[in-house]
This record gives sequence, structure tokens and C-alpha cells, in this order.
Amino acid sequence: MKHDDKLKFIDERLQQLKDDGVYRTLPVNYGPCDHVIDLNGKRTVNLSSNNYLGFANHPRVMKASQAAIEKYGVGAGSVRTIVGNQDLLEDLETLLAEFKEEEAVMAFQSGLNCNIGTIQAIVEKGDLIVSDALNHASIIDGVRLAKADKAVYKHCDMADLERILTERRDDYNQVLIITDGVFSMDGNLAPLPKIVELAEKFNCLTYVDDAHGSGVLGRSGRGTVDHFNLHGKIDFIIGTLSKAIGVIGGYVATKQNVKDWLLHRARPLLFSTALPPAATAATIESVKMLMESEAYTKQLWENAAYFKSAMRELGFDIGKSETPITPVMIGEEAKTMRFSKALLDKGVFVSGIVFPTVPKNTGRCRVMISAAHTKEDLDQAIQAFKEVGESLGVI
Repeated sequence: MKHDDKLKFIDERLQQLKDDGVYRTLPVNYGPCDHVIDLNGKRTVNLSSNNYLGFANHPRVMKASQAAIEKYGVGAGSVRTIVGNQDLLEDLETLLAEFKEEEAVMAFQSGLNCNIGTIQAIVEKGDLIVSDALNHASIIDGVRLAKADKAVYKHCDMADLERILTERRDDYNQVLIITDGVFSMDGNLAPLPKIVELAEKFNCLTYVDDAHGSGVLGRSGRGTVDHFNLHGKIDFIIGTLSKAIGVIGGYVATKQNVKDWLLHRARPLLFSTALPPAATAATIESVKMLMESEAYTKQLWENAAYFKSAMRELGFDIGKSETPITPVMIGEEAKTMRFSKALLDKGVFVSGIVFPTVPKNTGRCRVMISAAHTKEDLDQAIQAFKEVGESLGVI
């Protein structure tokens, strides 16, 4: 076989994507990831970013990052268990624990690393993981890496969760119930109070990935656990530092003994270089800004309510969203991608989300609202949705 022929199967797979109408070429942003961006050389309203509060390019956050580079350089140098922690990382974990009102925090290099590192470290053979059917891919990967047995309950179906616990709890040592706090494709919330109730009834551990709740829900963005007033009831709270916080990284809020254990057994901490100083310092500043004021989160929710109301009035199906995440349901995959492209042609960037990220024929244009959006930005987006929705027969 010729060398060039060895990868022909990749060409065939790519061609299938093209035939299915879901092949994509990524646009290029020629500036910061803001509410309005220079996308492919054209002014574009950005509705595809997780930069919920506009912190990714806030002057205070940028200044803190620049100062850290001057003092610490650009890299952490090594794995923290080899080279140790910089004082900035110590400060970040202390501040996050105060912010989350939890005993301890362990920072990771990303939210994905939190899940693939923490889950496999806290359960073992003889344990059971019970996971929501629509949990994030990073949770699914983390569960796959664990040696524990696995079970999946129907999405947010507490009767199904209770059925599994009733049938299987007595067969295992530890049982870990895992859920997203906010489900990123639909914007709905996990029924955490009921999950906690079942966990207490069946003596289970609880694990919430609050990537899209951190900086969005609760007092000053303290998250879904704060929103439901469940402090002290969740054993492992995962948060990201790359969405509302605007930088990069993730963290686990938990007990001190868990933090100590993760430092010895969480593989991303043991085998990957720690967060860079500039990112750590920027994150500290972002968290301080949240702790100082609720203005950012209030503006985010005000913008989300404005957009959702207009979309419902136009007749769009925006699912069951309870958060600023607003899925505009289209359905068929190729049509979803045509819808997204037509929006971009009108200066509005909303990525089409299709299988395998979501189930087949549930494609959607997922709108991510930011506190930084102006009413003019949102009005431009609403008008674009109206025109494309009418032309493609969605409304």
C-alpha cells in the first residue's frame, strides 16, 4: 500500500461529513473574544462565546495578568507535585474556597481535567457511579476512566435515579451520583435538592459539574449549589475558570482531605504542568470582581431575559432553558448548519450544534448571551434570526 493511501479512510469519513451537510470550516477571529468581534474580517455580533460576564478582556483582569508576567514569567515550569506551588496558585485556591463557601479548593488546568482527574481518583472497583444521561462529555470520559461500575439514569428523572439506587445501592461500597449543574446544550438545571435528598436516603456521594453555573447562578455567581442553598450538601463541586471567569482552568471545591488525596492521585495534576502565572493572576482578579459586585451577573440575566422574550414572541422553540444559554431548536442537522451560516452572513455568529454533540434530529443554534452585549447587539441578532427563520421555514 502506498504511503498516501494509508489515510484514505480519513478522506472517506470527511466526505461523509460533507455529504451529510455537517462539515465545517472554522471562522477566524482577528481580535479579542468579545461581544462584537472581527470574524473573517467582518464586524460580527458574537453569540457563541462562554465569556458570560465579559471578563475575558476586562481591563482589570488584563492588567493583573500583565503584572504577573512581569513578576513570574509566562510558565509554571513543571508539574506542581515536582516543582511545587507558586504563591499565586495558593492564593487562588484560598480565594476560590472563600468564594464558594467550601472548605478547600484544588485548581486544575481545565474543567475537563477536573472530571477526568477527580472521578477516577475518588472511586474504585467495588463502587458504583450513577450518571445523568445528558452529562457533559468530560464527565462521560471521566467515568470511563474509573474502575467503578457504571449506571445511567434518564435525564433529570428522579424516579429513575431512585429506582437504580433502590436496586443496586446495597451491592457497592461507595455510590457516586454525578450530574451537571446546568446542562450546556439545553440550559436547564439539575434538580439538585431532590438529588441531595436521594443521596442522603441511600448514603451516596454527590458530584456536581457546575461549569455553566459558576459565575452565572447564585449570589454573585457562586453557582448552582448556592442557587439552591445546598452548601455543605454536595461532596464535589466542579467549576471552570474559562467561562464566566474568562480565563482558563478548572477547580474542585470539596473537603481538605479530598484535596490532599487528589494531589496524590489525580492524574492531570501529576502529569501535566500547572496553570501559567498570568492565567492564575487574571483568575484571582475576576473572582475578586464577582465578590465585590452583583452588577455583572444581574446584567447577564437582564440581557438573557430580553433575548428570550423576543425569540418566544417570534415563535422560535427555545426549549426548556432556565439560564442565559438559549438553544434555538432547528432539528435536522444539515438545516441547522444552513441556519447558522445564514446568520453569519448577516453578521451574527451562532454555532450550529448537531449530532454527536446532541441526539440526531435535535440540532440547534445555541445562543450564549453575555453581560457585555448591548441592546443594539441583541436587536441585530433578533432581526437576523427573524429573517433567517422565515426564509428557512422555521417560524
